[in-house]
Amino acid sequence: MSIPQDDRLEYSLLSERELQVLELVAAGLTNQDIAAKLDISKRTVDNHISNILMKTKSENRVALVRWALAWGKVCLNDVNCCALPTPPKQPHE
Repeated sequence: MSIPQDDRLEYSLLSERELQVLELVAAGLTNQDIAAKLDISKRTVDNHISNILMKTKSENRVALVRWALAWGKVCLNDVNCCALPTPPKQPHE
């Protein structure tokens, strides 16, 4: 499955912390479990997930994990374990 160009731009907007949260969502952790693992509040996790859903144009966690799998960002049982492509650099104006 190829990623439409518009979605590639969305990936470049995810922060390192959002990528960490995304990996933990894909691993099946609850928001409370993610909060404990990252030593942040559940509300902060809720906010990160809300932002990730918006940036990736995903409607729910399942769609989000499908998006992450399409990008090769998450591995499930050592399947689909490739690095994400580097987003193209924007020319300076």
